[in-house]
Amino acid sequence: MLHDAAGRLAGRVALVTGAGSGIGAATARHLARAGASVCAVDLDQEAADRIAAEVGGLAVRADVGEPAEVTAAFATCEERFGGVDVVHLNAGVVTGHGEMDTLPDDVYRRIMRVNVDGVVFGMRAAIPALNRRGGGAVVATASLAGIIPFAPDPIYALTKHAVVGFIRSVAPLVEAAGITVNAVNPGIVDTPMTAAIREPLVADDFPLLAAEEIADAVLDAATSGRTGECWVCQPGRDPEPYEFHDVPGPRTAGGVGRRPPGLDDGELSLD
Repeated sequence: MLHDAAGRLAGRVALVTGAGSGIGAATARHLARAGASVCAVDLDQEAADRIAAEVGGLAVRADVGEPAEVTAAFATCEERFGGVDVVHLNAGVVTGHGEMDTLPDDVYRRIMRVNVDGVVFGMRAAIPALNRRGGGAVVATASLAGIIPFAPDPIYALTKHAVVGFIRSVAPLVEAAGITVNAVNPGIVDTPMTAAIREPLVADDFPLLAAEEIADAVLDAATSGRTGECWVCQPGRDPEPYEFHDVPGPRTAGGVGRRPPGLDDGELSLD
């Protein structure tokens, strides 16, 4: 069920990467409906222009795998709108290649630079921008493949597991600054990225998510006040944070566990 977005981001500024199509385009539209001024960032200038014109926002062409271009995109957004309050690090690709013994180097390098580097460079640029506003929210697009195995594309799963671990680890570092950091973890979404597998899934009556449903989850995560969570999105269900379980902690010979330096209480079970 989609929630009413009206007014939830009134007066705020949002930057969305991969905004030219799919989840990014849906999120740009949804955040604009919520009242945000939107900076649509995409590698495809025409696609970014189209979405920006639709939402009355700003289009910026940037390759998220290039750190200087990511930094420049944030600077352009701040210059135009006066700051950034909400960041959706969404740009992503798949390999379409499941056989590890024949994985081409260029295919591997491409997905890593977009799905992993793009989130890291985006986070690095987002934190100082949000600090200048006294806080804000970052939401990254991960996937169910970031918390479960995904044999059809193991490298895609690798990148999304990386996003999940990164988001959960960064969140406590910036919480005191009023910055929340979350991820959305959709199942299979009906977007151009999944077009190649859409027909057999539909023929098999496999339920697909609409991009608009993920955009709604992004807005919910960004405005929830919660942090360090992965919001699972599945057809027919409201998005909900995934419940990660503690792992067994170390034991000494005397049966008393020792907590690794730097971990707060509750972050690791010692039982």
